[in-house]
Amino acid sequence: MTASSPMGIPRPQVKSLDEILPHEPLLMMGAGPVPIPERVAKANSVVINHLGSVMAQVIGQVKSMARYVFQTESKWVLGVAGPASAAMEMAVANLLQPGERILCINNGFFSHRMAEMAARIGADVHELHVGAHEAADPERVRKAIEETRPKVLTLVQGETSNTVFNHSLEEITKIAKSYGCLVVVDAVCTLSTMPLKMDAWQVDVVITGGQKGLSSIPGVSLLVFSNEAWAAVKSRTKPTAQWCFDAQLAENFWHNDGYHYTAPVSGIMALHEALKLVCDETLEHRFSRHLRCSKALQAGIEGMGLELFIPPSSRLNSVVGINIPEGLTAPKICRHISEMYRVEIAGSFGQPIVRIGQMGEQCREHNLFRTLHALGSTMRDLGVKVDQPNGMAEMEAYLQKIPRNAYQVQVA
Repeated sequence: MTASSPMGIPRPQVKSLDEILPHEPLLMMGAGPVPIPERVAKANSVVINHLGSVMAQVIGQVKSMARYVFQTESKWVLGVAGPASAAMEMAVANLLQPGERILCINNGFFSHRMAEMAARIGADVHELHVGAHEAADPERVRKAIEETRPKVLTLVQGETSNTVFNHSLEEITKIAKSYGCLVVVDAVCTLSTMPLKMDAWQVDVVITGGQKGLSSIPGVSLLVFSNEAWAAVKSRTKPTAQWCFDAQLAENFWHNDGYHYTAPVSGIMALHEALKLVCDETLEHRFSRHLRCSKALQAGIEGMGLELFIPPSSRLNSVVGINIPEGLTAPKICRHISEMYRVEIAGSFGQPIVRIGQMGEQCREHNLFRTLHALGSTMRDLGVKVDQPNGMAEMEAYLQKIPRNAYQVQVA
């Protein structure tokens, strides 16, 4: 329905957001975005001059906190106005020139994305395909490096699409460095949920988004270049094709208090508060909370009689994949749990699973109980026989057995 207008194009009749958004908010327990703390939401309402002295102070603190979260002393922290995929593209586009070789470890949908990006800038792209249920094997990676001799190696720490954890990341990185590769790691769903030590593990670029482990908003992302990677950026003989993603132009804003483009001011404020919350909690306590909650949820899912998609040795704790029972589909499960129980979980990209996130604010005990109860009730409503009381009891028993911060010594 439209109203007539002397301007020629009729004025649309639209609903307000109050009319569109659900009156009872969904508990967001999918693969991201995740719920955000009140401090982050409040910061996201702030707008100031993106080039003033106040913003320069905020940016300085964002970089300082990011170095702690990424575990690096590198100066070269950059942000990008865009999703984590924009940070991926910034890394790939700045490290590679047309014809230069890249080896992408392909664990699934998102790790393949970096190969797609590299192909679009004219790089010589090679992929090492890993089975859907497996982590990358270091010796297979070594062999692929010997065969291809790439300038850049890319891999994910956790493949969100199929919930695989590349647990040999540190070993793989050190192998790659022994062959002179620059190593790019996608930590979109893992940064601040589990250990990642950029300097100690010799990683050259780490990428993350705001909307997962950091519990910030979507649309503002971070990446860090090592000194070696930054030297490669500075030694390019041709400018990057993407103007917005040119790291040398971004340096002017992120390191020289100058202009690149109008910064996402409110998003940077939100990211600042999210990083501050991580620093206040400390990485050790945060890793402990994530591991304890995810393991408890997994115990509850299996106690209910449902099957997890990935075997324990390669299972990602940040996003938990659950096999879909026969006769159901991911859209049917996700729609029912959302409409009936106001809990949002996710389908997948090419795998017969539904996924529950365990990142940032999702990892709170009250969220676990509501989510597991909603999942069990959904299965029962849709005709799947599950032992819902046993699942709830198994999760509770795990939480009682493992005290808060019990993992601190192991992950510190």
